[in-house]
Amino acid sequence: MVNVAHLIPLFPFLAFLINIAFGGKLKNACGPVSVAASAISFVLALFVYQGFRSGGGSYSLGTWLSLGDTPLNFGVMVDGLSIMMLLVVTFIGTLIQIYSIGYMQGDPRFSRYFAYISLFMASMLGLVIADNFVMLYIFWEGVGLCSYLLISFWFEKPAAARAGLKAFVTTRIGDTGLFLGILLLFFTTKTLSFHDLQQISEGHGTVLAIVAVLVFIGAAGKSAQFPLHVWLPDAMEGPTPVSALIHAATMVAAGVYLVARTYPLFLVDPFALQTVAVIGGISALLAASIATVNNDIKRVLAYSTVSQLGLMMLGLGVGGYAAGTFHLMTHAFFKALLFLCAGSVIHAVHTQDIWKMGGLFSKMRVTATTFLIGTLAIAGVPPLAGFWSKDEILSAAYQNGHTVLFGVAVLTSFLTAFYMSRLIFVVLFGKPRSNLHPHESPATMTVPLMILAVFAALVGFVGSPLAHHAFQGFVGGGESSAASQANGGMMILSTVISLAGIGLAYLIYILNVNVLPAGMLSRLNGLHQLLLNKYYIDEIYDAFLVQPFLGLCRISYKIDLGVVDDLVNGVARFVAALSEFLRPMQTGLVQNYLLVQIVGLIILILTLGKLCFRY
Repeated sequence: MVNVAHLIPLFPFLAFLINIAFGGKLKNACGPVSVAASAISFVLALFVYQGFRSGGGSYSLGTWLSLGDTPLNFGVMVDGLSIMMLLVVTFIGTLIQIYSIGYMQGDPRFSRYFAYISLFMASMLGLVIADNFVMLYIFWEGVGLCSYLLISFWFEKPAAARAGLKAFVTTRIGDTGLFLGILLLFFTTKTLSFHDLQQISEGHGTVLAIVAVLVFIGAAGKSAQFPLHVWLPDAMEGPTPVSALIHAATMVAAGVYLVARTYPLFLVDPFALQTVAVIGGISALLAASIATVNNDIKRVLAYSTVSQLGLMMLGLGVGGYAAGTFHLMTHAFFKALLFLCAGSVIHAVHTQDIWKMGGLFSKMRVTATTFLIGTLAIAGVPPLAGFWSKDEILSAAYQNGHTVLFGVAVLTSFLTAFYMSRLIFVVLFGKPRSNLHPHESPATMTVPLMILAVFAALVGFVGSPLAHHAFQGFVGGGESSAASQANGGMMILSTVISLAGIGLAYLIYILNVNVLPAGMLSRLNGLHQLLLNKYYIDEIYDAFLVQPFLGLCRISYKIDLGVVDDLVNGVARFVAALSEFLRPMQTGLVQNYLLVQIVGLIILILTLGKLCFRY
């Protein structure tokens, strides 16, 4: 059954064609069409998993074209990593689309929404099964296109239109790096197959290190890593289910998946891995600190995504391949849950400002309970999913000697527990802060929440010592590292970090305790403003990149208008003036034309006569 893997992206693509072509006739049936296609893909992914466990593997789809004397073969990559992603993307994608039926009900572009979602799913699944860079890049661009269409889905809102454009332009910068890396790899090694990455390291060490860094630039764009992270918080302008899909199982996961898929390139030179680890650490800490002061429920989760992706990159960069991919898998479940819970809250109270909420637990029991489970999972409270995967990353950083990055991971974990607990305490507990009338969401929205909550609680056990690190063996091909072994001390530390963050948030937002002296609070006002303004990174980009570029555009516009257009228009005006002069000669009277011919003939004879007389 492994050989049906190439059919997995096909069904969502067919759903896209059906919904985009016949959406006007299908109307509300477009949702079930997309859900059914995604569910079929999930079933096929289960068959592929079973076939792989029975001894199946990657296979070829044939030669696509030849580049000189080098054939470019397209095939399907079937290994532990791709199967894990296929199962996660199809399962979570199906639940998000079920949720979307209730969330998007009544939207005038209902059919177009599900068409875009299906194309998004097809692109991500095609990316996952690609066995070479060109095939991956084709679907990579498809993911980028769909993210633009979905982020700016409500394009009549200026903020949504700007957010879609910002996401598209920012990720294009990363995509350019990836494209250059692909070209450099091909012209150096004459191969683009992922199967050959293990064998091409000899004799190309420096070049492959450059290729790895260029590939990482592409991954940083899609996975919103510093300094290309600025698009992701603004992507919250799209529908909340889109946010869940982008932040959990598709677009941002693509960058981490790319680094994991091309990991042999990064092992060629320590510099490449260090780059991944350092950028991941910066992204993790920077985004976590911003999330501690943000007051928009979706933007808190957005910065949380940037931070968690940074932790994954940090894990991969310190040599914890299994740790990084394990957190990629667990994060997909609890982050999808958190975003869908946030969507349920927004659906009920019609605001995203957390300080206009409060006391929702008693009014929205299912949403609130699942929201709490997702929060405990991302905070790393044992025995929920996030505890096991974060423990793996901490262990990998510590045992591989990366002391500073270990400290960054510890601080990020503490801040994660703090800002997520702050979010929960403000939104779900206390007294209502405004005249809202919340209500529980319909079953199409709450049932996916309950299913995801179960997985957010339990899925981490597949990579825990209790399961003998089954996940690490499956995805890592039997990888056995020190970080994969049970570490009681690290588990205790991880638990203490999580409880400390939750406890601090409880003191501040439930008990209203001033944990810092008044004098120190006033001195920290500058830091608070710095975090509220997101370290002024957007303003720096605007001052040094956007405005100079717009100035150059204005100068080019004036040159185009004043020089190029005037030159072209001047020729047109000259021809028009000449025609005005010559037009009176066209009288339509034959005798006038004969007169002109005779006069011309006389002039010609006189001229020729003078020349003959002279010589």
